[in-house]
Amino acid sequence: MNAKPEAMNPKLNVSSAVWYREPWPWLLMLGPGSVIVAGIFTAYLAVVSSDGLVEDDYYKQGLTVNQRTARDQRAVELGIEAELLIGADGDRIRALLHSKEGVLLPETLSMRITHPTRQGFDQQVLLHSEGGTVYAGAVKPFSGRWHITLEDEGQAWRLVGDWVTGKQSVLRLPASAIATAASKGNSD
Repeated sequence: MNAKPEAMNPKLNVSSAVWYREPWPWLLMLGPGSVIVAGIFTAYLAVVSSDGLVEDDYYKQGLTVNQRTARDQRAVELGIEAELLIGADGDRIRALLHSKEGVLLPETLSMRITHPTRQGFDQQVLLHSEGGTVYAGAVKPFSGRWHITLEDEGQAWRLVGDWVTGKQSVLRLPASAIATAASKGNSD
């Protein structure tokens, strides 16, 4: 009765392959491995790219809020409003300016087109007078939601608004409602 244990128990007679030649360990390691690779890639992006939403001089920018409010108030006093239209090809923009009678309008206007989250797509555009109250300038085509700031050369007044170009063919920039409310609050 010197029988070998393998002969008595057929389950012990199964030959097994090395672990790395089996598919199950690799499938089980695939999830954690992909998480590690994604984490390394995310860390790389965080180090290499800059965060355009965070300003270094946020305190100084906070102090200029009163100056911006004064410029909005000045636009209300002058009765300045604008309508912005994009050309058919999307590479020209036209502004129709309205103001109180007797207000001298500048020869050029400065317009900032800023994206809420993608700073690299922001544009600074000079609009030149085409005669009367019509101004025009060249832009890079843009679509989606944008913050628009229109101001004179001397930065005495400004108009601001948000433009969703796919939904609005024309953007009307009235004098700031905030400045209007502030002036009503001050007159009491």
